[in-house]
Amino acid sequence: MRAEVDRIAEPWGERTPYGPHERWPARVDSFLAPGVTADAVQRWVPTASLLHSNGDAMDLAVADGRIVGVRGRARDRVNRGRLGPKDLFGWQANHSRDRLTTPLVRRAGHLVACDWETAMAEVAGRTRQLLHQHGPGSLGFYTSGQLFLEEYYTLAVIARAGLGTSHLDGNTRLCTATAAEALKETFGCDGQPASYTDVDHADVIALFGHNMAETQPVLWMRVLDRLAGGDPPRLLCVDPRPTQPARHATVHLAPRAGTNVALLNALLHEIIRTGRTDRDFIDVHTVGFARLAERVADWTPARAARICDVPAARIGEAAELLGGARRLLSTVLQGVYQSHQATAAACQVNNLQLIRGMLGRPGCGVLQMNGQPTAQNTRECGADGDLPGFRNWANDAHVADLARVWNVEPSRIPHDAPPTPAMQIFRHAEQGSIHMLWISGTNPAVSLPELDRIRDILRREGLFTVVQDLYLTETAQLADVVLPAATWGEKTGTFTNADRTVHLSEKAVEPPGDARPDLDILLDYARWMDFRDKDDRPLVGWHDAESAFEAWKECSRGRPCDYTGLSYDRLRGGDGIQWPCTEKAPGGTERLYTDGPAWAAPDVCETYGKDLVTGEPVSETEYRALNPDGRAVLKSAEYVPPREPTDHEYPLQLNTGRTLYHFHTRTKTGRTPQLNAAAPEMWVELSAREARRHGVAEGDLVEVASPRGSVRGRLRITGIRDGMVFLPFHYGYWDTPEGDHPGKDGGRAANETTVTDWDPVSKQPLFKTAAARLTLVERADGATSPAPTTTASAPADPRAAPPTTGGPSAMAHQSAVPADGERPSGRMSRW
Repeated sequence: MRAEVDRIAEPWGERTPYGPHERWPARVDSFLAPGVTADAVQRWVPTASLLHSNGDAMDLAVADGRIVGVRGRARDRVNRGRLGPKDLFGWQANHSRDRLTTPLVRRAGHLVACDWETAMAEVAGRTRQLLHQHGPGSLGFYTSGQLFLEEYYTLAVIARAGLGTSHLDGNTRLCTATAAEALKETFGCDGQPASYTDVDHADVIALFGHNMAETQPVLWMRVLDRLAGGDPPRLLCVDPRPTQPARHATVHLAPRAGTNVALLNALLHEIIRTGRTDRDFIDVHTVGFARLAERVADWTPARAARICDVPAARIGEAAELLGGARRLLSTVLQGVYQSHQATAAACQVNNLQLIRGMLGRPGCGVLQMNGQPTAQNTRECGADGDLPGFRNWANDAHVADLARVWNVEPSRIPHDAPPTPAMQIFRHAEQGSIHMLWISGTNPAVSLPELDRIRDILRREGLFTVVQDLYLTETAQLADVVLPAATWGEKTGTFTNADRTVHLSEKAVEPPGDARPDLDILLDYARWMDFRDKDDRPLVGWHDAESAFEAWKECSRGRPCDYTGLSYDRLRGGDGIQWPCTEKAPGGTERLYTDGPAWAAPDVCETYGKDLVTGEPVSETEYRALNPDGRAVLKSAEYVPPREPTDHEYPLQLNTGRTLYHFHTRTKTGRTPQLNAAAPEMWVELSAREARRHGVAEGDLVEVASPRGSVRGRLRITGIRDGMVFLPFHYGYWDTPEGDHPGKDGGRAANETTVTDWDPVSKQPLFKTAAARLTLVERADGATSPAPTTTASAPADPRAAPPTTGGPSAMAHQSAVPADGERPSGRMSRW
């Protein structure tokens, strides 16, 4: 069976229903550029998705040296051939005419083209000068969640052992630092316990602040196919917006922003009160239950209802759903991670799983989700606030082991304090202690909170900024040196998705002009700096992606994220493989902790933990007393009100987030015709009741202001909870006349309004905690809101806006006939 579907209008495609414990049927999605036929494709080159964290396996179609399309890979465990809208269309951004093709250096206030020799001489020369004058603490690195594993690992070696700076973090700090921290606080170590295949077995799926339909659309297709099959799972959705999961949920809770801990404490209270706990599991595999039970003893649904503004009866229904589950899968994302008490709330979701004994078996587990394609790799490789291989920076034996791998003295690796998180790196740059900041693959001039402050930091005269990117982004326009990078499809490397599945992405075409792979840029920098190990050999001893991967394997040996059973040849087999993959587990590991936590003992854990309310570190002595046997820790937390409450001047809670059709700051999706047409401009979401209170209507141009700044957009009236205003965070200024800052007609970037505040444990910025006001700028007068109608931004009144469609250019093929020899299901249907 084969069909053509408008994948903008129908982003999740057609259904292939299946029942519990069955294998998800294959459905191959594909899209070729207009005028290109399958016969014209000369090569199909394997890769996986770049514009989200799901890790959808696909092949790039190549003809005459250009990428001309994509198709899903039916054999792969992650997507079984399916692709989301960003997968299908996003590759076209590679061909954008404004790609950077030559290095740029700033001369007399202007960026001018130069050769690589000139650019790297400037970068290396400034590095040496600053090392001599101010030491390694004057150097900072801020990287991405979209490079490859091999590039992060090389960067970590350069920063930690080559330069000796602790100032290295990724923009993963903005999206999923809390995921890592929550896993470490509970299980002693990072790494997702569950697997995507748990969707195939679960009878209850709970989504906490996770708009799966828009952030991981292929994983949502898997859930939709279960819902369309026999004996479907029941869904619990906690989200203040009317997301697709909310529309399909058995129970939907829409709490006030900043009250997640209060809500979760009430759910824990009810499960304990009704005796729905697994005491045998708790006694054998956990510590801290008595304290948790005491903490939540007074958190009745009625008490939580007053704080969360959710009916107590609905909280009870949610607890009944969780408590009655036979196989419970929980997922968590930005609605928790970017909200008040982020880590504390995420840990309570872990607690729900543990006290119900739902861990390490099919359908039972927790996915503390990621937001970017290689967010997991930044954490594994030490390109964020961790040491490579999930080593504990506070454990001298772990530091010594890493020094052994790198053949340097332990003193060369900074470990007298925790690695510096992103917001503190920018604070050091603002204060003048960081003099050089190297930014790779990310756009902080749009993505960080309180943008007016961030622009001032990047313009600071005493800061030498290097930007390594594909386009002249808002951040690159403020740089002193700009290095043109190759992207996905133009280089080779590996990346690991949110459920630990590793894929190989092979080079399909040449990068434009003189653009280079990020790995080649870093290797060149290492040669310029002549970094050496203690035997006077090159510190960075690899020369290409595969040799870098082999070096990483040795660093991972014996660690929780052990890659030693993997190789490029194995990853060319057509299916992703989950770590740990070793001689003892050559096929990878579907679920962690099947026999209980394995990496929580004091000598092996990645962290000794922190206080969930204050962020104060737990000492090694305290941790040894708490958890000598290495069990999962049931860490409880008291609810604390948000730091920026609403008031008469700013009566609305400000919420920011993603839309299905864009990624981050639109540097790629804004250059993709189908995706940009689906969501071309900034908009504002408000409930019908709030719209009446404010005297505004659908399509009106409104301004949203906070104590820090303001933005303007056309109003979309949705089913969002009352008292809240929502802004998509993707829109910046690169495609406006101003280029890198707001114009006279007001701001466009949501982060003009967000607050500089972060979670005390994970140090993740809190983009969902500010207060704001909304005012009318001008009436619609026939204008409509550009918000998509297919997603959480759908109008409350369907007649208020024309439906979002892609037209002929968005027609993609779908085939229910498996490409791997299986029988076709013959059950494709529309949901």
